[in-house]
Amino acid sequence: MTPRTTRVVCLVRRPDGEPVPGDFAVEERPLPSLGEGQLLVRNLYMSVDPSMRGRLESTEKHYTHNFTPGSPLDGRALGIVEESRCPAVPPGTYLRHQLGWRDWAVLDPADTEGAGRIDPRLAPLPTWLGLLGQTGFTAYVGLARIAELRPGDTVFVSAAAGAVGSAAGQFARLLGAERVVGTAGGPDKCALLVKEFGYDAAADYRAEPVRDALARLAPDGLDVYFDNVGGEQLVAALHALRTGGRVALCGMMSQFGGERRSAGIEQRSADINQLIQAVLKRLTLRGFIVRDHEDLRPEFERRVAEWLRSGRITARETVVDGLDNAAGALLSLLSGGNIGKMLVRLGDSVSVGGLV
Repeated sequence: MTPRTTRVVCLVRRPDGEPVPGDFAVEERPLPSLGEGQLLVRNLYMSVDPSMRGRLESTEKHYTHNFTPGSPLDGRALGIVEESRCPAVPPGTYLRHQLGWRDWAVLDPADTEGAGRIDPRLAPLPTWLGLLGQTGFTAYVGLARIAELRPGDTVFVSAAAGAVGSAAGQFARLLGAERVVGTAGGPDKCALLVKEFGYDAAADYRAEPVRDALARLAPDGLDVYFDNVGGEQLVAALHALRTGGRVALCGMMSQFGGERRSAGIEQRSADINQLIQAVLKRLTLRGFIVRDHEDLRPEFERRVAEWLRSGRITARETVVDGLDNAAGALLSLLSGGNIGKMLVRLGDSVSVGGLV
């Protein structure tokens, strides 16, 4: 029987500083009737992403799709078509789409993410939201196109144990980097970067200044910096980069949060003054939004699928069960509680050939 309602995670109020559990609630909402050409999808997994932090803010004007108090959250998800009024997409099809943070979704085929259909026989379902999804695609685009990584480069990745960072370190090596170093929060994560994700060395940014760490880990300087953090780590990289170095600006998590924003104005002003390094060293700093680079997706999926099949890369996920725990998963992510991709598994996610 077609469900008439679905549970959704809603934003109750905008965070006052760092988000807290009371800023979110799980509510029952009506499910739209299935119209001509539409699909009813039962969500199996949903992605929890750092970019959601910016969408919670009312003042971050560059986020054009900010969340609205009283309305459901949304985000990337993977589900199975249970009912279809579109002949081209039959029931049983697995799709990635943008209506996560709910158990059920009614969507148009055009709403699916990128190459929306996925083949669960090629890789486990969670991998299609991680290394083979937008997370891995972000790492690939940032290295291959934005930073123009070249064989022999020395590469630095911040937030290296996160979803994008753990992918970027592995991709950098396979794209020809000679040395890959990263930063993470805590000695356990740093050890994991070297043991599992192919980094040559890693530093705990909580234990020593990043600038000192880079002088130790990359004494001959950097060619590429993949920036997930901004702030102190970007400044440290500017000083460590060699002449002609390249920076892929992927995220600025150090700038989010009301308390950090008000307390850090003077520090950020000082950070901006360090940009003289870009002039002196003729550096290239380029920001990017991954959705602008869809033309690279076929190449990315072909190469990464082969790396996965051959065992040359490792897919790691931190999986939280249940929509009721989704907000907690987001808060955990924002405080560094994940290794690799953070996902929420919904309901009775089915097993497909043992790949779920």
